Amino acid sequence: MTKALLTGNEAIARGAYEYGVSVATAYPGTPSTEILENIAQWKEIRAQWSPNEKVALEVAIGASIAGARTLVAMKHVGVNVAADPLFTFTYTGVNGGLVLVSADDPGLHSSQNEQDNRTYARFAKMGLLEPADSQEAKDMVGQALMISERFDVPVMLRTTTRISHSKTLVELGEPQARTLKEYKKDVRKYVAVPANAKVRTGVKQQRLLEMAEFSEQTELNRIEWHDKRVGVVASGIAYQYVKEALPEASVLKLGFTNPIPLKKIADFAAQVEQLWVIEELDPLVEEQIRAAGIKVSGGKAELSRVGEYSPSMIRKAILGEDSTAQAPAAVPVRPPVLCPGCPHRGPFYALRKNRKRVTGDIGCYTLGASAPLESI
Repeated sequence: MTKALLTGNEAIARGAYEYGVSVATAYPGTPSTEILENIAQWKEIRAQWSPNEKVALEVAIGASIAGARTLVAMKHVGVNVAADPLFTFTYTGVNGGLVLVSADDPGLHSSQNEQDNRTYARFAKMGLLEPADSQEAKDMVGQALMISERFDVPVMLRTTTRISHSKTLVELGEPQARTLKEYKKDVRKYVAVPANAKVRTGVKQQRLLEMAEFSEQTELNRIEWHDKRVGVVASGIAYQYVKEALPEASVLKLGFTNPIPLKKIADFAAQVEQLWVIEELDPLVEEQIRAAGIKVSGGKAELSRVGEYSPSMIRKAILGEDSTAQAPAAVPVRPPVLCPGCPHRGPFYALRKNRKRVTGDIGCYTLGASAPLESI
């Protein structure tokens, strides 16, 4: 079996290639940009940038209804732009499987906020997968497509910056045959007028119950038994931090996190002395566990609702061990600037030369506020 050292984004692209994706769309934005850039190397996949995330999702929805397996990628704030068609599509359902990659950014490395898009999946009643390394990022593309087609629902594959840009070994497989599912005109399913949407509401609720049962049974949610004095529920990159910080602890690793497997969590909690829930950003899993009446020994109150976690933070919270890591050496500050040759430089230069100020858009435009351009 061939192995390669891949970033999470490269692995997702490889997953699209191996698991039969025929159409891939995206709007660029760190930490998601490299997904479509890497998909474009395979001519078997129609890969295209869109003018915004809403259009990217709408193109993907059209391809899915036509019968193609489809992947659409964007950074977390892009899901805000795509939310209108997304919520309707969770009512109508898919034909070919559709995976929405939401690349979240805890710590705001390159974003204007650090919203937790797992909440979107729960709000829209979508399936939700969270890879913990590049191998899972690749494999979960295939699993997401399977879940999407099995339960007739778009599935979110939620990554974070550390997963997107860190490299781990990935086993490469052979690509599946690309076949289109038969398209059948179905006005009651795909046209979301009120009368049809009322019927689909019941379908949507039944689907959620079926996905909850799947969550209890799937190997995506697994228990790793060790010392039962401390048990930890974790997903995504937080799982890696827990394994490094507490190698002796028992861990319930969640890979499929909407709906969460409450029965499995209750059984796990009953067998450990302390139950901790470790998740970056919002206490999405912790709140559901507490609401189910399961005792939680620690979580957000002992850690933080903002920024990234680290192994040392987790050891301090659970074991009371303070890190004595040496402070990094002082280095000159290098503020971000527009790239050499960027076409935005000229207009910003002209604005500054004429002492004009303008309001700006998101992304790279905001760099026009800094020296030497100072035009926003």
